[in-house]
Amino acid sequence: MASALQRAISDASQALLKWKASLQPQSHSVLFSWTLYPVNASHNSTQHASKMSHCSWYGISCNHAGSVHRLNLSNANLKGTLDELSFLSFPHLAYLDFSINELFGIIHSQISNLSKLKYLDLSTNQFSGKIPIEIGLLTHLETLHLAENRLEGSIPTSFGNLSNLAWLYLYNNSLSGFIPPEMGNLSNLVELYMDTNSLTSLIPATFGKLRKLTMLHMFKNQLFGSIPQELGNLESLSDISLHRNNLSGSIPMSLGGLKNLTTLHLYQNTLSGSIPTKIGNLQNLQDLDLSENQLNGSVPDSLKNLSNLQFLCLRQNNLSGTIPQEIRFMRLIYLQLDSNHFTGHLPRNICVGGSLERFSANGNNFSGPIPNGLRNCTNLTRLRMEGNNLQGNISESFGVYPKLELIDLSHNKFYGEISSIWGKCPKLGTLKMAENHITGNIPVEIGNLIQLGKLNLSSNFLVGWIPKEIGKLSLLEELVLNGNQLSGAIPPEIGSLTEITSLDLSTNKLTKSIPATLGNLLKIHYLNLSNNQFSQEIPPQLGKLSLLTDLDLSHNFLSGEIPSEICDLESLQDLNISHNNFSGFIPREFEEMNLLNIDISYNELQGPIPNSTAFRTATIEELQGNKDLCGDVRGLRPCGTLLPAKHGLHKGWKIFLTVFFPLLGALVLSVVVICILFSSRRAKRDSRNQENDMQNEEFLWISAFKGKKMYEEIIAATKDFDASHLIGKGGHGSVYKAELSPGNIVAVKKIHSIYTGDIAHQKEFLSEIRALIEIRHRNIVEFFGFCVHSRHSFLVYEYLERGSLATILSNGAEAAALDWSKRVNVIKGVAHALSYMHHDCFPPIVHRDISSKNVLLDKEYEAHVSDFGTAKLLKRDSSNWTQLAGTYGYMAPELAYTMKVTEKCDVYSFGVLALEVIRGKHPVDIISTFSGSYANMNIELDDMLDPRLQFPSLELQNKLISIIDLAFLCLDVNPQSRPTMQNVSQLLSN
Repeated sequence: MASALQRAISDASQALLKWKASLQPQSHSVLFSWTLYPVNASHNSTQHASKMSHCSWYGISCNHAGSVHRLNLSNANLKGTLDELSFLSFPHLAYLDFSINELFGIIHSQISNLSKLKYLDLSTNQFSGKIPIEIGLLTHLETLHLAENRLEGSIPTSFGNLSNLAWLYLYNNSLSGFIPPEMGNLSNLVELYMDTNSLTSLIPATFGKLRKLTMLHMFKNQLFGSIPQELGNLESLSDISLHRNNLSGSIPMSLGGLKNLTTLHLYQNTLSGSIPTKIGNLQNLQDLDLSENQLNGSVPDSLKNLSNLQFLCLRQNNLSGTIPQEIRFMRLIYLQLDSNHFTGHLPRNICVGGSLERFSANGNNFSGPIPNGLRNCTNLTRLRMEGNNLQGNISESFGVYPKLELIDLSHNKFYGEISSIWGKCPKLGTLKMAENHITGNIPVEIGNLIQLGKLNLSSNFLVGWIPKEIGKLSLLEELVLNGNQLSGAIPPEIGSLTEITSLDLSTNKLTKSIPATLGNLLKIHYLNLSNNQFSQEIPPQLGKLSLLTDLDLSHNFLSGEIPSEICDLESLQDLNISHNNFSGFIPREFEEMNLLNIDISYNELQGPIPNSTAFRTATIEELQGNKDLCGDVRGLRPCGTLLPAKHGLHKGWKIFLTVFFPLLGALVLSVVVICILFSSRRAKRDSRNQENDMQNEEFLWISAFKGKKMYEEIIAATKDFDASHLIGKGGHGSVYKAELSPGNIVAVKKIHSIYTGDIAHQKEFLSEIRALIEIRHRNIVEFFGFCVHSRHSFLVYEYLERGSLATILSNGAEAAALDWSKRVNVIKGVAHALSYMHHDCFPPIVHRDISSKNVLLDKEYEAHVSDFGTAKLLKRDSSNWTQLAGTYGYMAPELAYTMKVTEKCDVYSFGVLALEVIRGKHPVDIISTFSGSYANMNIELDDMLDPRLQFPSLELQNKLISIIDLAFLCLDVNPQSRPTMQNVSQLLSN
């Protein structure tokens, strides 16, 4: 007997040592006790054998017979697999805990050999693969913990055999597929956590048999269908969390019978109908969140019975009516009513118990004053009531709020002065009161709010100077005071706000010069000082703002030359200095910038415009009203051959040109006279030669049209590419409108550089052109053909009336016409086009330059992707195949260190474009702070929307939120983590 026992002990020891040897070295330190001791042959008793065996090793417990009973290596810094661990060597093991380590690989089916196992915990590791169905053979299991791994596939139906199971934890994996109805057989189940997976399933009605269940967590999956009425049978339930799924239908009345329920989370689904009155029977309920659904009707009066309720969240539904006055009897901590259709006055005594910490009612139709009862809410930390019809004297509405961190009362009708607020909210971090009727000065006491991070008092009737005490707000990130009647100079102390990222002082009556101290705002992205009365020159210190993307100094009295230091703004994309008194020449250094949009109209500028993208694509409206500009833009005169290399002309140049041009004129006149004598004799000969040349000309034309004839028609229709037919310019060519016949209009892109070499050998070039001709999709500009000719080379495309998306978004009136529904359709259209190119074309086509410039809109505002492949086509030299292609601000980050172009590069660009369409401008400020987790960014929906449009309806809000979520998934730094465009297209279609 002793010998058999020693063999069993030896088998277990050897199995453990073999597994230890397979683990990575970092694991060995905690397992230092795992080593064999010599066993004296004379000491063969059971007691002595157990002492000298693995039973004394770290993490191991044995039964009285010396067999391993418990194996607990939780949080032991283990790294390796279970491949070398023989489960057959532990026939009596009842407790196995390997949680919180770095174990990886698969969970082997041999685990079923642990037939007496009651507790199995492999959570918080890196296990992958499927859950073995053999776990269903461990019928003694009471606890199964597999959470926080990388497990995939479906939940085995064999789980239904685990009749003793009480605790099942599968959360934070990648499980998918249906939930097996057999799980309804787990009659002893107490807690079930299946959240944060990818389960696409109905909730089985068989769950209604889990009578002992207290916790049901299935949130953050893709569950669909209705919530089963049978869940109302689970009288022991205390927590139901089904949020962030695709559940639909109404909330079952049967849930009103769950007397022990303390938490009911159903938010972020598509539930409809009204809130059941029987919810008021849940007297133990503490947390009710029904937000972000499609619920309608009024708030039932029965909610007044929920005397233990602390969290009530009903935001972003279609709820209407008034808020029951009885809500005052609750002891609420959180109350969120925002983005519904509530009307009437807010409850007068909303804070009887004084426990309310967060209150948001924004985006409704509440009217009347701020309720007096709000003065009792001394525990308030956040107060949001923007976007209502509230009114009253703001200075009479506030109590003392020692903990208040955020106030947003924007878009209401409050009046009076705000001087009484500052001493009552010492911890205020965000203060927004934009678009009210607030008057008076900004008080100097504002300097006491040292924790203030955002201040927005725009579109009011504030007067007086900006107090210098504002420079004490060292944490301030956003200062928005535009649309008031502020006067005087900008205090230089604003230069102390080194954390600021956005500063808007536009549309006031500010005077004097722009302080040089603004050059200290090194984190700023957005600076708008337009529509004021600033004079003198731009301080060159602004050139230090390397993160600045948007600078607007328009409609002032600024003068002097444009300082070359402005060209040091390497991140600048939008520059507007129109309607000032700038003079001299435009610095040539602009050609080295990454500007996307420029407006220099109505100044005193002269000379050539720089050869950069922003200037080449500028409209005449953005350049007009100057002294004497020239350049290759329709509406400007062409520049002469003699132009200064610098942006200023020295006095010596002026003297030289004064003498040189008269002499040159005399010389030219002499030459003309001589040439006239020979011109008549050469005219006929030249005519004959030209005809012969045209007949011998080599054409390459791949098109539905006839080559030479169509070439001649396009030349005629554009008057040999006359500037009067120019409709746009890009980095590789100029686009002309050509009317070939009445109603038959095409867009012709004339390529800057003509191809040279033997066209017959450019097989790859020709095959790509043919591929483009074969593309047929409603959201892709139709490509008719390509012509290579010794005089002109061009592409012929479908003509679209409204032009580029970038142009529309940059124009206030046109952007306003592009309403929310149209913008959603634009985003969908681009997604459908890219999905087609990536997944329905063979070989797949990667665009490489998705940007708002390359999305064109027709007269119905339907989006059409254009210009794909041209960057590649235009760089024929083999050494250029791997050069970077795309538009700055849209390119995927991996292109900074690898030239491998995949479909995921387009996915990233699409994410940028989607945010740009919603915000109305390029989202560089958001992307620069995006760390990979949108949930951690804490961005309000208001901050993501184009302020030029009216606030969207609830239905559109839900769509826009979904698009924003999807866009941030597309911006994942890891290309493999981005969705495919096929996934994106399908999600947007749904």
